[in-house]
Amino acid sequence: TADKITTVSPTYAQEILDPWFSYGLDALLREKQYKLCGILNGIDTDSNDPATDKNIPFNYDITNFEEGKAKCKEALQDKFGLNKDGSPVFAMVSRMVGMKGFDLVQSIADGLVDRGIELVILGSGESQYENFFSDLCARHPGRVGTYIGFEPALSQEIYAGADAFIMPSKSEPCGLAQMVACRYGTPPIVRETGGLRDTVAPYNKYTGEGNGFSFANFDAYEMLGVIRSALGCYGDREIMRGLISRAMQADYGFDGSAEEYAKLYIWML
Repeated sequence: TADKITTVSPTYAQEILDPWFSYGLDALLREKQYKLCGILNGIDTDSNDPATDKNIPFNYDITNFEEGKAKCKEALQDKFGLNKDGSPVFAMVSRMVGMKGFDLVQSIADGLVDRGIELVILGSGESQYENFFSDLCARHPGRVGTYIGFEPALSQEIYAGADAFIMPSKSEPCGLAQMVACRYGTPPIVRETGGLRDTVAPYNKYTGEGNGFSFANFDAYEMLGVIRSALGCYGDREIMRGLISRAMQADYGFDGSAEEYAKLYIWML
């Protein structure tokens, strides 16, 4: 009986027409498809601003992000007892559930550490993932930092101090973490689903465009390939400077979303 049905991203509006995403509602949604639309979510750009955030050790903006992120990274490594040997820090801030792709990360975590990546994981959820990443931390001292629980201030420190942000969700209506990561100049590595597909433009080595990295299938090997590409980019200062700059300049505020909702409501009235 609704006049309109909205989702929080355009891609998710199309995905829920598929039985895999719809939990039994696909037939009804396809019948009512003419009512369906997706309006991309946004973040609070005032509270998620590295230039003014009081939770991070050094404030920075688009003009001095290299210095700022370097200092935030060093502080993050100190907090988690990580080695400061020039290795990249890849991070996850998420609920520890399979839907967020933790099983993919779990299957390649030791391999990531062996490739010289330092991992920082913040979250809580299913005991199998909490136990695994706690054990991973114990097995790789100085290479892995794990915090079981959720600490908002610490999450901001991670967004600011990490070199890349991993978000390989199986399904994601929109997602906000990848937008926050971009805001703090931390290129996200995402699976192309829902709002992740709509907000992260994969890096193109031929054109130099993009603000992150992405892969299509929910597959650990495919994700590992993209992480290898991200690791290769980390070694090129010019590529990383461009990625970070484009990520920080992306418009993820809610003003555009609000305009679209206003247009929709006015149209219905």
